[in-house]
Amino acid sequence: MTMLRNMILTAGLLTLAGTTAGCTAFKSFSEVDALNQAEAMGSPFTIALAEEYRLFSNSELHDMFDYPDALHFARKGLAAAAGENVLPEPIADWNLNETHAQELAAARGRLIVAFDLGARDAAPALAAKAQGKFDCWIEGQEEYWSDAKDMACKDEFLKHIANLEAQLQPAPEVEAAPEGAFDIDPNAPMATENAMYLVFFNWDESGLGAGALSVLDAVAEEVAKNPPETINIIGHADTSGPKTYNMRLALKRANEVKSALIQRGMSSDMIVIDAKGETELLVETPDNVREPANRRVNISFN
Repeated sequence: MTMLRNMILTAGLLTLAGTTAGCTAFKSFSEVDALNQAEAMGSPFTIALAEEYRLFSNSELHDMFDYPDALHFARKGLAAAAGENVLPEPIADWNLNETHAQELAAARGRLIVAFDLGARDAAPALAAKAQGKFDCWIEGQEEYWSDAKDMACKDEFLKHIANLEAQLQPAPEVEAAPEGAFDIDPNAPMATENAMYLVFFNWDESGLGAGALSVLDAVAEEVAKNPPETINIIGHADTSGPKTYNMRLALKRANEVKSALIQRGMSSDMIVIDAKGETELLVETPDNVREPANRRVNISFN
């Protein structure tokens, strides 16, 4: 995304080269200026989020000299200042390698789940910081596409989301356990019927990436150690696109997983496949939303 914005920016500069009026217009950065002067309204969350984007866009502009991203996040800040619940950045909009994309998709899923549980109202300032640091992380991760550079925004996001989840899930009251309740082996393996594996997919794709294949290797190891009677494979899709198309895509994903498990030694007779399309979302979203956590196949055992 940054690369694309820089290409557009360069083209604009070439067009404006040699024109004093054009340079002045380019350097005005009206969106950043407008956000600096805006009086945020709406909920405590949108007001706090507008401030997060104000700080981030100014940093991108004045410290990083990343003009396209400064304008992009200033526009998100202006929307938040107008009272809109602006969503964290979609994974598909950024140029990421597969490992980073999967990591960020999981992180974004945690944030969306927290919002669905009422984080915007329960802890608006903390929720806004978590979203701001997520967007900062994904922007920085695109710039470090292939290396494992530690990034402050990632660390801050992980800290904020953990604190947010802790506030949303208060510790239950602990009752005294009856005598003999823990006369079991704490190191015993999980019961096969309680195991659940998730395989995630890129948008509008059914191919299995490296991360998905690693999950299927783990499934094969579990089946070899504790053979179940049945392996259940259920395909899912997000809400982007028509429902009928998403049902077909979900079934195609389920069949891809089935084929991969058969290649790993599992009998086709023990595998049952199904597809839910966009009807059973892991993360609730409106229609036509690309949500990475919902593009998945669930694998369970009986």
